[in-house]
Amino acid sequence: MNTPDHSNPISELSRLKLDQKLPAVRLNRRWFWRHRPGISGLLGAIAFLLVLITPAHAIEVQVQPSSPQLGDTIAVIVQTSTADVEAPTVTMNQTTYPTFAIGDNQFRALLPTTPLDAPGRYEVRVNGEGNQRNLAVWLRDRSFPTRRITLRGGGVDGTDYEFDRVAEFKQLVTPEKFWSTPFVRPNAGEITSGYGVRRYYNGVFAQDYYHRGVDYGGGTGSTAVAPAAGRIALVGREAEGFQLHGNTVGIDHGQGVSSIFLHLSRIDVQEGDFVQPGQVVGAVGATGAVTGPHLHWGLYVHGLAVDPVPWRYDSFE
Repeated sequence: MNTPDHSNPISELSRLKLDQKLPAVRLNRRWFWRHRPGISGLLGAIAFLLVLITPAHAIEVQVQPSSPQLGDTIAVIVQTSTADVEAPTVTMNQTTYPTFAIGDNQFRALLPTTPLDAPGRYEVRVNGEGNQRNLAVWLRDRSFPTRRITLRGGGVDGTDYEFDRVAEFKQLVTPEKFWSTPFVRPNAGEITSGYGVRRYYNGVFAQDYYHRGVDYGGGTGSTAVAPAAGRIALVGREAEGFQLHGNTVGIDHGQGVSSIFLHLSRIDVQEGDFVQPGQVVGAVGATGAVTGPHLHWGLYVHGLAVDPVPWRYDSFE
């Protein structure tokens, strides 16, 4: 009488089912057990190869602040597992922003938001070391006041010359980081108009406009100082065509961050000068299209005007 071979890892019932489903396949138990060491070695080799071809590197991503609101600058910090890797890319809202090394195996991208953005869910896509991370960022809504402004003579349209110069300045992305936070207050005067204010000019609502900075009501001749280190990349004068902006100074802080001062009565720097935080660059005035003397400080990140206030209190190191 034949006795069942309980050493066979495949039961007779399983074998019959396999024979029925795959008639071309026949399991030879003696052949299997005779060649088992070789098969085990082959399977081990395949497993080893799978480990080699599976990405061993992983990127870690942090987003700051964790709950941003309209006008905030969002810092995306990427930690890689190895050194000397290609800089990762960071994309939000179909725009890819450059990343810069800030430490060992660590990179950062700065993502600007403005009052013209829609609040809600945004996807941040990070690619690095052959991996992709998708993170959801919820941009909170924010209330901005509306004001009515009356400009003498009906206002000033500005010149192509000043618009071109300012636009070129805002697009600067130099690789070296000159700034450190917190930024210095650029003038001792009280704040007369905050960031993001919507306006009517001479009774007409300015569509797609928001106040792209903070106004300080220092008196004419009071000093305007650099909020952070940087290179003077723009000097524009009312007498040379800056009819809207007035006497203007632009500071390149590096890595896509820049400051602009408008309506100055005096300019104390030249293009190419390097300034330190708190260094005098000019004086408050009323040049250009204004209702009275004040210093306008605008802070730009990759060409978009962000709220400067967090840069005076929060760390972007």
